[in-house]
Amino acid sequence: MTETKANSEAPATDAITGKPMPKPIPASTLVIFRDQPGSDAPNLLMVERSAKMAFAAGAAVFPGGRIDDADFDFAKALGHDDFEEYGGRIAAIRESIEETGIAVAVEGNLGAQRVSEARAALHEGTVLADICGQFDWQLELEKLVPFSRWCPPFAEKRVFDTRFYMISHDDHQAQATVDETENYNLFWGNAQSVLDRAEAGEVKIIFPTKRNLERLAQFGSFDEAVAHAKDYPSTMVSPHIEKRDDGAHLCIPEGIGYPITSEPMQAVQRGFGK
Repeated sequence: MTETKANSEAPATDAITGKPMPKPIPASTLVIFRDQPGSDAPNLLMVERSAKMAFAAGAAVFPGGRIDDADFDFAKALGHDDFEEYGGRIAAIRESIEETGIAVAVEGNLGAQRVSEARAALHEGTVLADICGQFDWQLELEKLVPFSRWCPPFAEKRVFDTRFYMISHDDHQAQATVDETENYNLFWGNAQSVLDRAEAGEVKIIFPTKRNLERLAQFGSFDEAVAHAKDYPSTMVSPHIEKRDDGAHLCIPEGIGYPITSEPMQAVQRGFGK
């Protein structure tokens, strides 16, 4: 289940100024589900970014970050012709380990000590391919389900072309811990509870995260989310500004799985990507 070809290219010019866009930075993020027995909504893992970060400072986002050249190289070494797609999946796994201390879509010894060693090595600059070789880990890249892809058509300070994936991780014994570098806090919560906290001013969420949480709030389980993703294959989402009677709104296309597709510009939290 890979990204649909329709509207799959990042915008070439700024939607407001018409000036050429800077080349977007490839990025990847992972929505980690943890189904809750007896509950009507799964928990999702969120991280809160440091206020010192240049992008999405202080915001609650899904774990993720830039796709490194080493991620693309690893995808090629594993024999994937679509190295951009599979490099994105590898980056999502790597970032999850780095930011939360949880290893997903990995086959092998995932004891707490081993994952901690891998996390420390990643922070020291060791590439994931070498860690997998050293620890005899195999990546299960097909377990990551493509959900969406976002790239803003505005020349922000940093422009990210971000691939969103979903994965189930029902090991309730695995403890997520903050990395204390890019992020200062993390928490589990169902999608609606995160939206409610944002509405109450308890957390900050940027426009793409808000739209994705609204979409995720429709699901009672990971399996429901996967079924939905089959009905609405991942496509590039490039928001646009629409002038209405009550002012300018930031909008996304209809018919791609999102229940809410616009928000007044004055209410929008900027900082696109995750």
